[in-house]
Amino acid sequence: QVQLAESGGGLVQAGGSLRLSCAASGRTFSSAALGWFRQAPGKERDFVAAITQTYGITYYADSVKGRFTISRDNAKNTVYLQMNRLHPGDTAVYYCAAHGSGSFYYTKSFDAWGQGTQVTVSS
Repeated sequence: QVQLAESGGGLVQAGGSLRLSCAASGRTFSSAALGWFRQAPGKERDFVAAITQTYGITYYADSVKGRFTISRDNAKNTVYLQMNRLHPGDTAVYYCAAHGSGSFYYTKSFDAWGQGTQVTVSS
């Protein structure tokens, strides 16, 4: 089992940037695809981005494409989410997750989750 811990959230003004980090331990980090999801109050947890384990192929939700970048450093057992041009609609708790099986776009495909980090974008 892999353990995940997010950091880097906070309060930022619209148009600003944040970089989230997710440190992993346990199951061999480099063997797992990793993803970021977010959950706004009263809403479901939605896919944001994912990155494969071997070739680092990336996938993004349409709502963040061109603004967010997911990356990973296998030597540091860390996955990142660089978020640029943030707007209030990006306000949510952001979770990183380790992929189990199935489509990257669904929470049920991920079998390990961090506790989440709050991102708040003010207008």
